[in-house]
Amino acid sequence: MPLTTGRRKAGIAIGACVAVVLAGAAGATAWHAAGDNGKPVGTWQDAPAAARTPVAADQRLGNGQSPPDATVDRQKAEKPAGGPTNSPSAAVKEPRTEATTTPAQPGTAERPIESGTANGRQRVGESLRVTKQLGSVAGKPEKETFRYPGASYVKLHFSRMALLPGDYVTVSNADGTESYRYEATQNPADSDRWAMSVTGDTAVLEVHRGPGNPLELGRLPGDPGVVVDRVAKGFTRTEQDRQPEKQLIAPGRTGREESVCGSDTSADAACYRSSDPVAYTKSKAIARLLINGTELCTGWRVGPKNRMLTNNHCFTTSSEAYDTEVWFNYQCATCGGYDVYQPTKVWGSQVVATDRTYDFTLFSVDKFAAIQKYGYLTLDTKRPAKNQELYVPQHPAGEPTRIAGSLGEKAGNCSVVNPGYDGYATGSDVAYYCDTEGGSSGSPVLSRATNKVVALHHFGGCPNSGVRADLLAAKLAKNL
Repeated sequence: MPLTTGRRKAGIAIGACVAVVLAGAAGATAWHAAGDNGKPVGTWQDAPAAARTPVAADQRLGNGQSPPDATVDRQKAEKPAGGPTNSPSAAVKEPRTEATTTPAQPGTAERPIESGTANGRQRVGESLRVTKQLGSVAGKPEKETFRYPGASYVKLHFSRMALLPGDYVTVSNADGTESYRYEATQNPADSDRWAMSVTGDTAVLEVHRGPGNPLELGRLPGDPGVVVDRVAKGFTRTEQDRQPEKQLIAPGRTGREESVCGSDTSADAACYRSSDPVAYTKSKAIARLLINGTELCTGWRVGPKNRMLTNNHCFTTSSEAYDTEVWFNYQCATCGGYDVYQPTKVWGSQVVATDRTYDFTLFSVDKFAAIQKYGYLTLDTKRPAKNQELYVPQHPAGEPTRIAGSLGEKAGNCSVVNPGYDGYATGSDVAYYCDTEGGSSGSPVLSRATNKVVALHHFGGCPNSGVRADLLAAKLAKNL
């Protein structure tokens, strides 16, 4: 079901759908319904030339603080002014040339195997310390409202959840159209857990008392109830604009390169619904990953089983997967429109395999049946060829699904420029000029000839690059 959205920057497809994560104080939202029936639940009003979030990626700071702007020094690509475009092929195409710089040998002092310049996760929120304790009154839920004007989402963390059998907790948005329920369990981890995020700037927490036996109170170390010790809130538009533009760069690169190579020729996935239905259908298999409440990557279903693929630099452990929200169908309802569909949210579950050199993490999700309808992608076991045309469905800067690589674009715009580019290992990557940004980490790079995945995107820098899918297929065969 569509939710509300904002506009993109003048000169980069004004009027195209932008993620709710960018919604700010320039407009207002009004949610009316929830579900998956395709009806809009609100409208975002914004100034005609509101800025598109100019972000690529950010350094992760464990304390939730924003890194200083001085950490970024980039050469800005020229963004010509222009009007709206509702066609993925209508954007200005600029010629690309193959990179002439020869990267330093991997493993040398000039190009170490591990890059520490950035972790490649897009930061879209901040974590705040709070102390809110709620018990319950028999027959009447106790309620607390957490409101942060302009925030794009609100996500609560429980340090204590002491509930009797029959008790339960709900976390809802302002009018209850998005709601998640948490019941009493015997799992000690329930006393240290994140709730699923709710869209918008308000989360309403309610503790409901069930018809349990009062004598069971003695089983709890203290009175029944919950304690919220942290809140993650999505950045407002102004806060998001202040985030540095940076995407993880391959070893040996300077860090000054753009990842949007010239004009941004990507477009909302909805723009491909009629002009390129295969690409549009394939884009349904990707997911927006909200990691630990404040950071983003892209992931996607690989193969028919309960398997998702993203980058190792996004997360590596099952405990991190458990705190990762996996959003499917976070797409614009119409090309150049203002509404996005209500996403289907599930939790990450178990990490099945992960590798630093080939920068992949294979994991499963909870409630797999809820996301099976969105389909899956397949790794190409053949090595890609130079000039092979590509397209990349992704969540750049956390936005609703966009696709780089319009149907009909010729080699050099979104195509293979080097099928044996050096990544963290010699010849491990595929290089291309398809436009990406922070948050695109973990996206699938597909061949237009086969509609199979030829690379797992992980580096910006123009050329951008991804780990070769034929190498991943060999390493992951027993787990797919």
